[in-house]
Amino acid sequence: MVGLTLACLAVMPTQAVAETVLRTRLNADIRSTDPGTNRDANTDGVVAHLVEGLVAFREDTSIGPMLAENWAVSNEGKTYTFRLRQGVKFHNGATMTAEDVVWSFKRWLDPATQWRCLSEFSPSGIARIEKIEAPDAQTVAVTLDQPTALFLPTLARPDCGQTAVIHRDSVGADGKWIAPIGTGPFKLGEWKRGQYIDVVRFDGYASRSEPRSGYAGAKAAEVDRVRFNVIPDSSAAKAGLLSGSLDVISALGVPDLEDLKSRSEVQISVTPALGLTGILFQTKDPLLKDVRIRRAIALCLDTAEIAGVVMQGTARANNSALPIGSPFYSEVQTHGYTQNIAEAKKLLVEAGYRGQPVKMIANKRYGFVFDSAVLVQAMAQGIGINIEIEVLDWATQLDRYNRGDYQAMAFVYSARLDPSLSFEMLTGPKATQPRKIWDNPEAQEMLRQSMMTDDAAKRQALFDEMHRRFIKDVPMIVLFNGAELAALRKNVRGYAGWLYPEPRFWGVSVQ
Repeated sequence: MVGLTLACLAVMPTQAVAETVLRTRLNADIRSTDPGTNRDANTDGVVAHLVEGLVAFREDTSIGPMLAENWAVSNEGKTYTFRLRQGVKFHNGATMTAEDVVWSFKRWLDPATQWRCLSEFSPSGIARIEKIEAPDAQTVAVTLDQPTALFLPTLARPDCGQTAVIHRDSVGADGKWIAPIGTGPFKLGEWKRGQYIDVVRFDGYASRSEPRSGYAGAKAAEVDRVRFNVIPDSSAAKAGLLSGSLDVISALGVPDLEDLKSRSEVQISVTPALGLTGILFQTKDPLLKDVRIRRAIALCLDTAEIAGVVMQGTARANNSALPIGSPFYSEVQTHGYTQNIAEAKKLLVEAGYRGQPVKMIANKRYGFVFDSAVLVQAMAQGIGINIEIEVLDWATQLDRYNRGDYQAMAFVYSARLDPSLSFEMLTGPKATQPRKIWDNPEAQEMLRQSMMTDDAAKRQALFDEMHRRFIKDVPMIVLFNGAELAALRKNVRGYAGWLYPEPRFWGVSVQ
């Protein structure tokens, strides 16, 4: 009898294990799968699940190892020698070696690749790469023409594709891109353009042992597949979450927050973000070139009220070019503009302001930016400043921004993970870089110095002095940094937002 029972069990078919799928939303399709080239924020977020670089940003914006086990700096700060982790596999099963790193670097530096961060290593960038060598299978040495504090942060930048190490079979014999064969916890599945992109668990993934931190540390794939559904309409995405056809909505709009917070089947994630929302001034404009008028506008605003109303309590006011989450956000950075109506009116009289209109460009793609513009308009009206809002589509506004073709503008800058880069996106000569808002030669020199040294105390002193001058010159009124909002079904476990506004689905499971 026992033998019969065992025989029956032996021939019973094995029950199939159901595939675990996490379903999330993209507000638009990705542009490509080639890291750091034909890209946007959605592209960066998806590709980050597929590829890795030598180093990565931690949650506190410091640099941690990823494919590198460690590194040493020599030759007066110009040579970086990386020791690679052993046993790392590409998605095609090949073992990563130093030659793969050298090949990947040379591809990024080839102008034909059109890598976003190529300019950083040009003669006018942070440093020029003179040599990339592989002394042995586990070692890579990169030599620069000058020392710079931004070499590792630039390699780690998500918008640079993390300077990913990819297998050469990612491109064809003609050099054209095929698909990413990376080392990440997921590999590329099906991409049905305009509908969805799947990333599938890579069973050969070699995870780091440190806890997950930003884009560094452990990256365990806890689901078989993540499906990024392309759903442009936020109402449709919200309906999908409530019906259970979506598990996660990242980049949640503030207007949807209150309703979803009251839903028992939904959990909300709120994380401070690094982006800057504020009002830009064209300091070469005949009217706004007078700093007294710019300062009057700054002093008439209650930025705490603007942040509270627009972001519904998920963000707090900040007038600094450095985001609150930066480790270089010091006590000095907390000193910005304090509302002073009497002083604002006095400055307008001194400047001879007679009610001339100030045209402010805004857009409705980012509702929090438009809402900020409306509140600024109302507060400025209280001291007699006539602000007229012109609403443009985002693409047109971005073009006007890049050309410096505006009087004032409500704008949002995306996150920068290094403080020098936070100031760099604002600081520069308008004659050659018309998109730059702060044309102050002394600030430009301080910025250059901050990019050259990795001494934290020296950098802090430079950032503090740049902040004081930024507040004095008023090229922009930073209002707040915003927040990264996400809504999740209650069965999602392990999700965590961080300062950089891109979701990470490694370490995330669906129960």
